[in-house]
Amino acid sequence: MLRIVLFLVLIALAAAGAAWVADQPGDLVLTAGGFRVSTTLPRFVFLLGLFAAAVVLVWSILTTIWRTPGRLRRRRHDKRHARGRHAITHGLLAIGHGDTALARRHAEAARRHAPNDPLALLLHAQSAQLEGNRDEAQRVFRAMAEREDTRLLGLRGLFIEAQRADDAVGAVMIAEEAIKLSPSSTWASHAVLGFRCARGDWSGALAILDSNLSAGLIDKQAYRRQRGVLLTARALELATMDRDVARESVMEAIKLAPTLVPAAVLAAKFESEAHQVRRAMKLVEAAWLTNPHPDLAEAYAHVKLGDSARQRLQRVETLAAKTPADKTGHVEGQLAIARAAIDASEFARAREVLAPYVNDPTQRVALLMAEIERTEHGDGGRARAWTLRAVRARHDPAWTADGYVSDRWRPVSPVTGRLDAFQWQTPVASLPSDKGTTIESSAFEEAMLAAPPPKRVTVAPSESQAEPPVTAPAPAPAPVPAAQDNAPPMAKEEPAVATAEPVQPAPEPAESSPPAATPVFRSRADLGKPAAAPIPAVIPIVRAPDDPGIDDEGPSDEFTEQIGTPKAQAGGWRGFWSRWGA
Repeated sequence: MLRIVLFLVLIALAAAGAAWVADQPGDLVLTAGGFRVSTTLPRFVFLLGLFAAAVVLVWSILTTIWRTPGRLRRRRHDKRHARGRHAITHGLLAIGHGDTALARRHAEAARRHAPNDPLALLLHAQSAQLEGNRDEAQRVFRAMAEREDTRLLGLRGLFIEAQRADDAVGAVMIAEEAIKLSPSSTWASHAVLGFRCARGDWSGALAILDSNLSAGLIDKQAYRRQRGVLLTARALELATMDRDVARESVMEAIKLAPTLVPAAVLAAKFESEAHQVRRAMKLVEAAWLTNPHPDLAEAYAHVKLGDSARQRLQRVETLAAKTPADKTGHVEGQLAIARAAIDASEFARAREVLAPYVNDPTQRVALLMAEIERTEHGDGGRARAWTLRAVRARHDPAWTADGYVSDRWRPVSPVTGRLDAFQWQTPVASLPSDKGTTIESSAFEEAMLAAPPPKRVTVAPSESQAEPPVTAPAPAPAPVPAAQDNAPPMAKEEPAVATAEPVQPAPEPAESSPPAATPVFRSRADLGKPAAAPIPAVIPIVRAPDDPGIDDEGPSDEFTEQIGTPKAQAGGWRGFWSRWGA
């Protein structure tokens, strides 16, 4: 509306000016030497307008002719640039959906039409990477690293190629150069941090972590957790070399990350050595409530030096009671109680806490049951059966990071270099699946576990340290000693008939056990040897029937044929045959 009003105002002014010029009387005379022109004022104004329009027209024509070559050049350049942009766009799309041939054609078109475009260089490098031509990709990335506008992009590409070539040193050098150019580069700081952690340079890793906080790459909470992890790693490394620095580091770490298991265990150890038992227990309890772990239970049990096994058992029961039964980590408390009960010889208590898990045991449950059978009853058969079951049992939680399972905690993942990657969880490979068990149960295992466990023999308290009493047969009057097979040969005498002594029955065993296997060496009563002569004045040294003895001639090959009668004291198979009179 305003423009219309202004246009009407301008028309009105122009009309008023034309009317004023037309109303002016007189003539306008122009004299130049002998040339004289006379006209009216309106006509002069009209001719002046035509002249101005003609000058403008001529100037425009001349300007257009002058600028035509430049315009043609710019137009041709714009067309090439448009074609290059089109090739770059479709080339990147081809790389996105993995069309190698199409990406290569568009990369060649982009390099031909837009050779200096940064995106054309990127397309060329990525198409070479897609084809697997690493030499060409590295050449293009080096060219990009030399340009000011694509330097970081080129360093990023060279870093990736160095990683693919397993050149860790070269990759870290490139990342350190990128950090100098841009401290806020996430990939570079992550790479340098992982390398320094792998090298054990904890001070350098802490410096990188502080730089990441200043650049805004991590928040305050993540910074506290990661700093606690690095301080714990340094404390674990210096625990045996510089205990003062280790103690200072772990105490700072436990303040930053109170739920970190290794930090809590090491801090409790230092506090226990300083006789700060209550403080050490609080540190372990704080970590246990968040992440129950066997190391925490072990540290809690030994928090007070010099305690007996029963006292340690009571302390572990107190710690396990802090975990509710509906929580995932409740089983860790039960296993810790079983471990402490075995150490305290409270086998009934250990069986009680393991009873809910024996039907579908994990490896630790099966090994604990094997230890109970071996320690309580000395039953090697059932112990081996439980050990066999542990082979195919489900895995227990372990320190796992990016699919890598470690027997100890580590600050960074060896797969990706990620800080604070290890978590206490069940490995993925041991999770239940629809496939059957790879290792089937053996008949031996089923038979041994199906049989009832032998009953434990209880003895009087006064005889707890003594051997179980064995009832010996009453000695007969004037016993005649049996002839030893290793006794020297005696002179022949008149044959005498020796009355055999009545054999006393062996006492019944106190516990049920499987029948004993047939012995290799039979007792002397079964050999039917003649009665021995009276005891000589010099009594020779007598060995037990199952003692192989020592060959007086020194070691020899048992597979070599011996010439002559073997000696009476020969061991091994020679002694066996000598007892049979061979």
